[in-house]
Amino acid sequence: MTDRAFGAETTRAEALEWLVETFEQAGLEEPKREARLALCEAGGLSPASLIADPNKTVGDLAASRLIDFAQRRAAGEPLSRIAGRREFWGLTLAISPDVLDPRPETETVVQAALDLIGARRERLRILDLGVGSGAILCALLCECPAAQGIGVDASPAAVAIARRNVEALGFAGRAAIRLGSWTEGLEGGFDLIVANPPYVRGADVDRLDRAVRDFDPHLALDGGADGLDAYRAIVPAAAQLLAPGGWLVMEIGAGQAREVVALVDEARYAEAEVRCDLAGIERVVIAGSPRTRSEPQADCGGADGERNESDG
Repeated sequence: MTDRAFGAETTRAEALEWLVETFEQAGLEEPKREARLALCEAGGLSPASLIADPNKTVGDLAASRLIDFAQRRAAGEPLSRIAGRREFWGLTLAISPDVLDPRPETETVVQAALDLIGARRERLRILDLGVGSGAILCALLCECPAAQGIGVDASPAAVAIARRNVEALGFAGRAAIRLGSWTEGLEGGFDLIVANPPYVRGADVDRLDRAVRDFDPHLALDGGADGLDAYRAIVPAAAQLLAPGGWLVMEIGAGQAREVVALVDEARYAEAEVRCDLAGIERVVIAGSPRTRSEPQADCGGADGERNESDG
């Protein structure tokens, strides 16, 4: 079926067949699944309605949207980008070209944080460094109904998207989204600091999968020559901002655990732990708030007990 033949009178079944053929030619890995998702998204359909009434025509709006969706998806743009939204932790988040597309592995950060705080979910102060779309912060605020949060990002456009999501999800009264560079201008006493910072080595950005390389903002990907620039800024600053008994939880790239744990040890955190995502890849580094000077010292020396402020 050509674009000219594709129109309002095209049936759902015909549209699905055309999409499958288009995505097969584009080399997408699961063309049938991709076709169903694209048709449902463009036509505002549920999977059940697609199955129940395959001979119903798609209509003018869906026809024009489907052609656009098909061309963009065949070019490698993720469907979430085309639709402008992503499901994360059961929440629907708006996304734009200015923020990372939240991915399932980042939910490991949320789960690790919730495991750490356990039943202690009242009156928490949460800081999200490099807040992006607000995915991590919104997930934690959803799970901790009495928590207060701050999200910080260096991108004005990302700040706008995060604010939009915070408001849409009903968290505006418990969250502030700020424009800034990491921990500048923040006061301490956070129970939980989370971050999914840029961690791709600069030389590797152009080698990423095209769905990431071509559609995620490079500001949120490029972590400097060795991928660790953001951690060098975050780890020591967060040590000054955590409340006693607080936790720093950071997403990391594959193979970075040892280097990030070394930064945690250098900043004299009380403890460090690495957790894997569902694929078994080391994905999260957890660090407990540093010991005070009066507490017993480990063989690496004492810890700075002063508290200050952290970034988002």
